[in-house]
Amino acid sequence: MSVLETSAGLALADPSAVRAIEATGTSALAWLLIALPLLGAGLLLVGGRATDKFGPLLATLLSWGSFVVGALVVLQLAGLGAEERSLSVPLWDWVTTGNLSVHAGLLIDPLSMAFVLLITFVGSLIHVYSLGYMQHDPDKRRFFAYLNLFVAAMLILVLADSYLLLFVGWEGVGLASYLLIGFWNHNPAYASAANKAFVVNRIGDFALIIAMAYMLYTYGALDYATVHGEAGSAATTTLTVIGLLLLLGACGKSAQFPLQSWLGDAMAGPTPVSALIHAATMVTAGVYLVARSQAIYDLTPDARLAVAIVGAITLLYGAIVGCAKDDIKKALAASTMSQIGYMMLAVGLGPIGYIYAIFHLITHGFFKAGMFLGAGSVMHAMNDRVDMRRFGALGREIKTTWITFGAGWLAIIGFPFTAGWFSKDHIIESAFSAPGWQGWVFGLVALLGAGITAFYMSRLFFMTFHGKARWEDDAAPHESPLTMTVPMMVLAVGSLVLGAVLYPTGVLTGWLEPVFGHGEAHESLIPLIGIQVSVFVLMALGVALAWLRYGRDEVPVVAPVGSFATRAARQDLFQDEFNETFLRRPGAGLVAGLEVADNDVIDGGMVGGTSRGLAGVANVVRQAQNGFVRSYALTMLAGIVAILGAVWVIQ
Repeated sequence: MSVLETSAGLALADPSAVRAIEATGTSALAWLLIALPLLGAGLLLVGGRATDKFGPLLATLLSWGSFVVGALVVLQLAGLGAEERSLSVPLWDWVTTGNLSVHAGLLIDPLSMAFVLLITFVGSLIHVYSLGYMQHDPDKRRFFAYLNLFVAAMLILVLADSYLLLFVGWEGVGLASYLLIGFWNHNPAYASAANKAFVVNRIGDFALIIAMAYMLYTYGALDYATVHGEAGSAATTTLTVIGLLLLLGACGKSAQFPLQSWLGDAMAGPTPVSALIHAATMVTAGVYLVARSQAIYDLTPDARLAVAIVGAITLLYGAIVGCAKDDIKKALAASTMSQIGYMMLAVGLGPIGYIYAIFHLITHGFFKAGMFLGAGSVMHAMNDRVDMRRFGALGREIKTTWITFGAGWLAIIGFPFTAGWFSKDHIIESAFSAPGWQGWVFGLVALLGAGITAFYMSRLFFMTFHGKARWEDDAAPHESPLTMTVPMMVLAVGSLVLGAVLYPTGVLTGWLEPVFGHGEAHESLIPLIGIQVSVFVLMALGVALAWLRYGRDEVPVVAPVGSFATRAARQDLFQDEFNETFLRRPGAGLVAGLEVADNDVIDGGMVGGTSRGLAGVANVVRQAQNGFVRSYALTMLAGIVAILGAVWVIQ
């Protein structure tokens, strides 16, 4: 395998030298990863009410079946040498026209299989949880069909060996999210939330389409092997444009600035949907896209810097919004936005950050799924209420939920030796290792974000499980059934120990190095111990402030008006108002103006005037068409006279 040096001084595997070999053995059956959940979705949707009784269980078993296949493929891959861990599974000839030939196939490598295990394991746990959560819903069969469809689409996305097949999964994830967010579409607000998510994501999708068109024009292909292998043959400007377009596409799916407005409203769907979107699918797609396009971003520092800037803005944006949300699910949604921002910042740091971004993505998948499922358990205990100001003291009523949610809380605030501590702290340390001014800006932003995260997540935890009870008179908190609590327990264990299992042992770095390479980072601007102490102190301060305000003191059941900053955070920093003022209204005005121009100028003037003129000429001409032979004979005579007269004049 050849090696190339990057601007960061890291030795990386040359993408042009990494060519997938055709899979054999278990890996050749990798298509089953997609086929099993896709089969479940098809059977439940086509079978209709006839599958009501067994459909949800069948969908759950098929999702677990996909996980088993993924685990077997990973075992085979682990037994190969590092240079042999890139396998191709050809499927069929897809598009063949002229000089263009696109083959549909799967790419089995350490990056895709890391995502496969996360998607299928966490996704299957969410299926199990949904058996209890959706037990009494009359349309639960349809719900499980959509869950299977969601998992299948995400697997297509991460297993695709080309940008074109990735786009199929990309759109499939968008469709499934639309169906699930608007699952209870009898509520107009929920239907509107689904539409909002769908429309905002189309902006990012359009950018991805243009990026693919640019790739096709530049390289004559869309498969990873060709595009990444020949990336260096394109001009830097071309690579920068492609990188920026890919970033905009990623912003849509991963709810990053400026396309983040849909994420909070996506909480309209059933809580298991929120867990699936925020932990194992959808929002991780943008991170995957940028990481998979490493060969492009390594050659365009400007586009890579844009990725880091977007991540830095979003991680602070989400953290600030999370500080003022009283809806437990929307507070968790803001935290997802912020944590994905950390991942985008990491991949934007270049070679040093890719592994840390995927590391945090995996650990986040566990603790965020656990907390969303915990939020669903709280709602189950509180008659579907979501206002944390109406909670309090639930820790003594639903202890299993309190303990499992607490594990996720410790992980996300970065409590020492939890999974989040291992993964997020590495991103912060890497940020301080960025060259020049970037190290100070990105490092301080990441550090500040850690402190704010500790505050708003502790606020959520204390408002919900501690302090005085603020329940409604009809509330009678009760623990969830085992189908709901067992998945929460599994995710809680992962939230606490997964970081120690993956990183200090070298399992994760050894697994991903064939994809991202290996090297040493720039020297940190601050000694490592100084960064670690600063992170711990800010984390402790955030927890302490949250306890003093929301754990020890009385929490009003009606939110006070608060300062302008508080009101702004409650309204997502006026993102909807901004979109309405600067995007929707001008867009609607433009459309209205074009409609007037079309009706009055084009139809009413040019086209209408021409048609009226022709109609006038026709009215004159048709007077001669009266049906009398004598009139026609006279016309013929006049014509003959005119012709003879013309001949005479010419002579």
